[in-house]
This record gives sequence, C-alpha cells and structure tokens, in this order.
Amino acid sequence: MFVFRWIANGLAPLTLLGAIAAYLYPPAFLIFKDVFLWLFAATMFALGVVLDTDELRDTLRHPGRVGLGVLTQYSVMPTLAFISAWAGGLPPELALGFIIVGCAPGAMASNVIVYLAGGAVAFSVALTTVATVLSPLLTPTLVEWLGGVFLPVPFWPMMLTIVQTVLAPLLLGMALQRVLGERVTLAREIAPGIASIAIVIICAYAVAANHQHLGEVSALVVTLIVLLNLAGYLLGWFAGSMFGFDQTHKLTLSIEIGMQNAGLGVALALAHFTPLVALPGVLFAVWCILTAAGASAWLRRAGVDRAGVDRTGVAAP
Repeated sequence: MFVFRWIANGLAPLTLLGAIAAYLYPPAFLIFKDVFLWLFAATMFALGVVLDTDELRDTLRHPGRVGLGVLTQYSVMPTLAFISAWAGGLPPELALGFIIVGCAPGAMASNVIVYLAGGAVAFSVALTTVATVLSPLLTPTLVEWLGGVFLPVPFWPMMLTIVQTVLAPLLLGMALQRVLGERVTLAREIAPGIASIAIVIICAYAVAANHQHLGEVSALVVTLIVLLNLAGYLLGWFAGSMFGFDQTHKLTLSIEIGMQNAGLGVALALAHFTPLVALPGVLFAVWCILTAAGASAWLRRAGVDRAGVDRTGVAAP
C-alpha cells in the first residue's frame, strides 16, 4: 500500500509533472477525452470511502461553526473570482473559467493539507463534505449568476453533471464502508492514491486540450491566479477571526477557502464549455496544491521546532 500513500502524498509534484508531460506530448492524454468525468467521479467515490462518518457526525453536532465555514466558502471565493475576472478585463471564456473555479466547493486535497499543517481535520472534512453535498445546487446557481455576465451558462445540465459526478459517487463511497466492514481499512489506504491519480490525469488532459492556448497565457492571468489563491487564504483567516475561531480552526478555514476543487471546475468546463474555459482551473489546481503543500510543510516544521513534537503527535527526529 506504500505506492498509493506515496502517490497521495506526492499530489503536488505529480500534478505539475503531469501538466508538463501533457504540454510536451498532448496525444498521450487526449485519449481521456471521453472518460474524464468518470475519473472525477472516482475522486468523489474515494472521498466517500475515506470519510470517517463517526468523526463527521461528531463535528456536525456543532452546525453553527460548519455553517459559517460553508457560508464563507460560497461567498468569499465566488466574489473574489468575479472581481478578478472583471477587473482583469479577461476574455469571456477565461473570465468564466475563473468564475467556475471560485464557485466550486472546497478541494478534497484540503483535508490532507489540513492534517499535515496541524489543523482541525474533522472540521475540514465536515466543510468539504457539506460544501460538496450542496454543490449541485449552489455551484451552478452561482456560476449562472456571476458567469452569465460573460457567457450563457447551462444551469440544469451543469447541475445534473454535479449530481452524477459528485453527489452520487460520494454517497456510494460512504455506503461501501458498511459493505466492506473491517476491510474498509484497506480501502481507505488505497482510495486517496486512486483519487490523486484521477486528479493528475484530469488536469493533464485539460492541459493537452489547451495546448495551443497555453503559449498565449498572459502574465496577467497567472498573476490573477496567484492573487485569487492568496486572497482566499487571507480572507479565510480573517473570517475565522471574525467568527471567534481558535487558531487551529482559523488555520483550517484559511486552507479550506484558499483551496478550491479546481478538478471539479475543470471537469465542468470541459463538459459544458470550450477547453479554454478549463484553463484557469488547471492553473489554479497546480498552483494551490503547490502553495498549500509548501505552507503545510513549513507549519509542520514550525510545530516541531517549537514543541519538540509535530502537530500530529509524532516525536521530532
């Protein structure tokens, strides 16, 4: 099972390497054109398998905190994405791509990052799960409201896609836990690696499909991606302070808001729009995973240096 853990822990560099490979040789990844939605469904199925339902149930006993987090998720990032697209004067397709990224729920990878950074893992899982369950309604609604300024948005087809590739696989994964019984431990070791492989392939396919456009990506687009990610982290922390959260929960909310499920954004863009609409999602996916992984490594080391043990309770070497 070491291979699957290695793949899951190496999501950031593997996503970057996959994107580079797809740019250098697009045909190797264009073969996934007809299955990328199934690949994304696999990531949601994996999330359902690894969810600790008892821990989640305990966290949901504090609905106020989770509700504030989800409200922040679906207000801060959509607003920031719209401002970025509008202020940057982007072409309609790229502008819509930013909107889709901003309106996606939190990323599954954020749960891993929160764990590595010493945050509140149960709170992170609750936020990701609740935001994901609500995404069939909220994501297409927000994309239609905000993205409709730039291009027509097919609300019902987008909602159906999210139900089929997000909600249904998530619930199936949770149901599988009951079927597997004690064998669920093995499934939980394998699932994150499979999800990571799927995310890498989805992003690589989007790069391959956008091969002709990547050389035209302006410094402005890259700058807006960086600022969107940074502003999400900062406003997530600020919102946590306003809500009176402790340091651990502020850190968790910051990571949850700054990291979007760009894989879902890419899948939706590819399914309902042109490949160019998926480009901001690809860039954001690679960038946010790299920044979050780097920040979590620094925070983990800082915890070791201060206390002699890391934030997960393992003695420092």
